[in-house]
Amino acid sequence: MQEYLSTFTRSVFMENMLFAYFLGMCSFLAISKNVKTAFGLGIAVTFVLFITLPINYLLENYVLKQGALSWLGASFATVDLSFLSFIIFIAVVASFVQLLEMIIERFLPALYNSLGIFLPLIAVNCAILGACLFMQQKDFPNVGIATVYGLGSGVGWLLAITGMAAIREKLQYSDVPKPLKGLGIAFIITALMGLGFMSFSGIKI
Repeated sequence: MQEYLSTFTRSVFMENMLFAYFLGMCSFLAISKNVKTAFGLGIAVTFVLFITLPINYLLENYVLKQGALSWLGASFATVDLSFLSFIIFIAVVASFVQLLEMIIERFLPALYNSLGIFLPLIAVNCAILGACLFMQQKDFPNVGIATVYGLGSGVGWLLAITGMAAIREKLQYSDVPKPLKGLGIAFIITALMGLGFMSFSGIKI
């Protein structure tokens, strides 16, 4: 249980996809102007990460890695399909993004319209592909840890974009210097939020 809690906490705060690795910044800066829209996109990204990361973990360990197909027989023990990792990971992510897009369009048309082009672009959100590649690099011991890592990465991205949207809404009533209005102040806030998230790195779980 401690390993699950540690993985979740680290993926949310210390290894936050936005503030530690700067992944998913394009949609983060473009959508974080309205809390409702930002929260909706954050939930969508979290859902995709939570579903696709364990699937990609299973594909990586039982299909793609060298020797992963040994369960089919001794003749497959030397087969290495790792060169297909990028294509397979993106295909899995794109499939679930398409499914999610259809569900949101059917049941939440207002959110679908407000997200616009950024909803289908979740398929190429570098935070999601980055999580899959980090999963390869970290070599998690089981699918449960990989699932928790995917959930934590999504929750971290959700907290970041929702917090940023809340701050930017308040800034509409603030006297921001003219040269810093728009992206200027957004970059400054992003840096300060990053410092805040990285302060959790001193926690030992």
